This record gives sequence, structure tokens and C-alpha cells, in this order.
Amino acid sequence: MPKMGHMTLPDEPAQLHVQLMELKVEHHDLDAAILRLEESPSLDELLLRRMKKRKLQLKDRISAIERLLGPDLIA
Repeated sequence: MPKMGHMTLPDEPAQLHVQLMELKVEHHDLDAAILRLEESPSLDELLLRRMKKRKLQLKDRISAIERLLGPDLIA
């Protein structure tokens, strides 16, 4: 099983596709939550920083999986 930093990724392209879709959904949902939080009058700066950090981690994992799959297998 390939390792990328502290994360372990599945070997099979089908498993990578499933994980990729799950990460993209979580990334999208987090992005929407961050936008809502930024518009809130009672902005929680610590929560916002944590959410943005998680979003960056997700982006890194998505990129790692896409690199493993290569351009022919992402679609």
C-alpha cells in the first residue's frame, strides 16, 4: 500500500476513486461551511483556522491520489 506522508492509500484504482470522491465531497462541504462561518457575526476564529487547515489537508490528499491514479484514471 503506497504511503504519502502520514497517510496510507489503497492500492486498487477502484478504491482510490472511491476515496477520491469521498475527499472531494468533504472538501466541498468544508468549503461551504467555511463560507457560512466567515459570514457569521459571531465568527469563531479558532474554528475557522481549524477548518481551513483541514481543507488544505484534504486538498493535499486529493492531489496525492490524483497523482497516483495518473491523468488517464482520474475521470
